Amino acid sequence: MSIFSVVQDNMFNHPWLIAGFGVAVVIMLLLDLGVFNKNAHAVSNKEALTWSIVWISLAMVFSGIIYFVFRNADGHEFAINKFSQFQAAYWIEKALSVDNLFVFILVFGFFKIPKEYQHKVLFWGILGALVFRAIFIFAGVEVIKMTYLPAFSIGDWNFTLGDQAHHANYAAKEFFRPNVVLTLFGFFLVYAGIKSWNSSGDDENQDLSKNFGVKLVHKFYKVSPNFDKDKFFTVQNGIKMATPLFVALMVIEVTDLVFAVDSIPAIFAIAPNDPFILYSSNIFAILGLRSLYFLLANSMDKFNKLHYGLAIILSFIGIKMIIMPFYHFESTISLLVIGSILVITIIWSLLSNKKESSH
Repeated sequence: MSIFSVVQDNMFNHPWLIAGFGVAVVIMLLLDLGVFNKNAHAVSNKEALTWSIVWISLAMVFSGIIYFVFRNADGHEFAINKFSQFQAAYWIEKALSVDNLFVFILVFGFFKIPKEYQHKVLFWGILGALVFRAIFIFAGVEVIKMTYLPAFSIGDWNFTLGDQAHHANYAAKEFFRPNVVLTLFGFFLVYAGIKSWNSSGDDENQDLSKNFGVKLVHKFYKVSPNFDKDKFFTVQNGIKMATPLFVALMVIEVTDLVFAVDSIPAIFAIAPNDPFILYSSNIFAILGLRSLYFLLANSMDKFNKLHYGLAIILSFIGIKMIIMPFYHFESTISLLVIGSILVITIIWSLLSNKKESSH
């Protein structure tokens, strides 16, 4: 059997699973903004912890539903593969999103966004991310499908055997089929991993006034220097003006697009032909990002070694994508490697901080 095999997208054989995912996300977003956060307020650690547990639990439950749906339809082996793909893609996105948390802190500090308004900015920022991630993922899967090279086998040039022996030998060969886009993504992620390893993380003095999002807002609107409660727009002297809250929102949207350049190629290594697994895992990961931000905003310095773990994860995924046509890592192995790296670097960070504080 060939090392390379294209995973058939069976998700659309289970339309109620897709519908259930969509309904669950919409209901949770409505509850989040329309009920639990109807009035602007500073999010407490207790509230942030509760929502973090809720979103992570929902993701774990959904991955279990994926397993049971496919086990009944396609058997245990196929189901565990889909379960592992979801889990691996979820934790990759969750880990890489940590960099977003640093940017949120920087943006809110630069624009002096009051704590009680930060949740609204993050909510609408992540809502925009749902749309852009869908475009990136579904378009990306189609591009990948169109960029596979013709299959080949090492030793295709050997035709010295007789016809019968040649056909037997041909049938026993392993065929390889590289993909141009996945290979380029792989080299890019290795580069991103090296860059992340050497990153000092010292960008506290970054001037966000030159950010593309800021320039875009100024191009279409006059910008008020003052807030109008939690409104994105205000009217002053009969002129509609954007508030600093809207400017911060646009910076976060642009920043998410930049971070998607790393995270979206990374998850393509997990399930390059299954957009639903990629999108659902991605969405569950970023929906929990707001609560994770409020939970960790005051303690991000405690995870000062995490960028080393992210660098290793990016490099591992990049190498996996490069060698994918010749050697296939099972999704369960990828999940184990990613989980182990995250746990080790988190423990390393905590022990390092404890050692420094004891001196």
